Amino acid sequence: MSNCKLSVNINKIATLRNSRGGNNPDLVKVALDCERFGAQGITVHPRPDERHIRYQDVFDLKGQIDTEFNIEGNCQEQKFVDLVLANRPAQVTLVPDAQGQITSNHGWDTVKHQNYLQDIIATFKEAGIRVSIFVDPNVEMVEAAKTTGTDRIELYTESYATNYLHDKEKAIAPYIAAAEKAKALDIGLNAGHDLDLNNLKYFAENIPGLLEVSIGHALICDALYLGLENTIQRYLYQLK
Repeated sequence: MSNCKLSVNINKIATLRNSRGGNNPDLVKVALDCERFGAQGITVHPRPDERHIRYQDVFDLKGQIDTEFNIEGNCQEQKFVDLVLANRPAQVTLVPDAQGQITSNHGWDTVKHQNYLQDIIATFKEAGIRVSIFVDPNVEMVEAAKTTGTDRIELYTESYATNYLHDKEKAIAPYIAAAEKAKALDIGLNAGHDLDLNNLKYFAENIPGLLEVSIGHALICDALYLGLENTIQRYLYQLK
């Protein structure tokens, strides 16, 4: 657990900025402050309509942040591919979003899309970018992810978060199985979606080989009450 990094997704900061125009809050300043408060990575998820992160934001952030920069999004959009290749972040996370999707809601079918994923992953890796792909907690999907050439997978944790309060052992069981398979196949392991201060510690304690969690919505909501610095410190504490 001590090796698991916290990457803060700053999409919601961009949403707030965009709601009034101008540059308040300043996205780059917030990202730098997140680093100063202890975040070990910054995540952005630009979408074609630029309703939160704008493409220019990616260029602005790349030149400023010192921690790991993770750009996630739909690689079936050529504009996204071009954006990532132009900025060469530490990591790109490939998510099978549909047009106009409010938030990510499923992982890749790594069997059905095997050939496509092999090609696009090779494109990014040739540019020196570490690749992670969004995957549901399904052992078959993890096994097929291995042959795509990806460096890591990111387990989509929405079902864990939804069921945590009802039966946390049952909720986490498929994630443990997926993580153990990833470890056996020597695939790096990330996780994200709806992880929060209530469910993060249990998840991190029970998932072997967890390298990174990416958290945005819940963290920013908590920051409204707790303050951004205090919130980041509390999330880091859950990973200790």
